Amino acid sequence: MRPNKRDELVSKALDVFYRDGFHATGMDRLVVETGVSKTSMYKHFRTKEELILAALRLRDERFRNWFCRRVEELAETPAGRLIAGFDALAEWFEEGKYRGCMFIKAGAEFQDADHPIHVQAAEHKRMLLEYLTGLARQAGAKDPEQLGSQMLLLKEGAIVTSVLLGSGTPAQDAKAAAQVLLDAALAG
Repeated sequence: MRPNKRDELVSKALDVFYRDGFHATGMDRLVVETGVSKTSMYKHFRTKEELILAALRLRDERFRNWFCRRVEELAETPAGRLIAGFDALAEWFEEGKYRGCMFIKAGAEFQDADHPIHVQAAEHKRMLLEYLTGLARQAGAKDPEQLGSQMLLLKEGAIVTSVLLGSGTPAQDAKAAAQVLLDAALAG
């Protein structure tokens, strides 16, 4: 079944925003890059911010579905999945179109904590934190909230470092640190 025009527009805009950033991408560029007329674009989205929010929702859905599925493919136990997340990151870092985390970028470009785009970016991270905390709880961590938070911190740090250094190595460094934290959280 062919996706509707709105869905196509959001998907194409997502690619442009991810590649070029939010503030650097104007509506005129989106018209050219997506092949959708301004009239049609404004028929679906009253503002660029509405389009950004739709693109972030799509990215969230795609990324979390991929990440959780990939982690489950890589490891069978909750403890193993906490560590396997870093192997999944390493795979992502090696993709040709990899440019870091769209949600980190959104939070940086829209820094007001009450701005809807910032709120949506923070919600993505909150949902990842819940996932990691859930794995920590299932693994039997003494303090699953702390371990989940530590895993998220390592994940986010690996993403930023990989972009700035142009290297996939931070995923493996974060994985080694995660193993130390996991071992300590499960020791008892």
